[in-house]
Amino acid sequence: MKIAIIPYDIAWGDKDENLMSIGEKLRRVDTDTDIVVLPEMFTTGVLNDPVMVANLAETNQERTMMALSRLASFFNFAICGSFLATTSGNYYNRAFFVEPSGEVTYYDKKHLFSVGGEDALFSAGAKQSEIIRYRGWNISLAVCYDLRFPVWNRNVDNRYDIKIFVANWPSSRSYAWQHLLIARAIENQSYVVGANRVGGDDSGTYCIEDSMCIDYLGKIISKKSADNILYSVADYEKLTAFRRKFPVWKDADEFSLD
Repeated sequence: MKIAIIPYDIAWGDKDENLMSIGEKLRRVDTDTDIVVLPEMFTTGVLNDPVMVANLAETNQERTMMALSRLASFFNFAICGSFLATTSGNYYNRAFFVEPSGEVTYYDKKHLFSVGGEDALFSAGAKQSEIIRYRGWNISLAVCYDLRFPVWNRNVDNRYDIKIFVANWPSSRSYAWQHLLIARAIENQSYVVGANRVGGDDSGTYCIEDSMCIDYLGKIISKKSADNILYSVADYEKLTAFRRKFPVWKDADEFSLD
């Protein structure tokens, strides 16, 4: 499974500019790529203005998701990220996984960043990510602050093989981000993808070094291309062999989120 991460500088609140920028960047992605991962809120940035949120939020059937479906079909790879969504008058930080076939899986961010006031504007999701079965792999989604909560991300009975975190995580907290990504990979015996933005906004600055793919041993395996796209290749046979050889998942404590 070849995975590409595109960490780019999101134009603040400018959906037109961001969609155009992503379209151009996708054209540079290697043609044998299986999944492209974009940052959290890739068309707007993480907004804290209620008027902007109301004006820019979209349903699943509007422009952003329609454009992504066309792009996934055209390039023949899945596209993952999150966008500013609305359903029944509520606003969500909604992750998506768009397959070339047109099938789409959504996940609404559960843990809202109350320190930054996200909980004042957005509604929290209530369910863990559905398991996405794609090209022989099981994939699970999460968004930014979700990373800090290991129980929410627990890989019970190896439900998933790849966990994808999309984020706007500032470099002032890089140490926590990088080490939590590694911890999630090791404790869940899975590949972990962390897709962050670059540039800056009102929350701080962001660096390309905070986007990475980590294997089930906790090793960073992504490599940066000349176009600042980070590529990695996940090996399913090696993953399953390690799980058989070192089956710590069998000794995990039973628990329930109910």
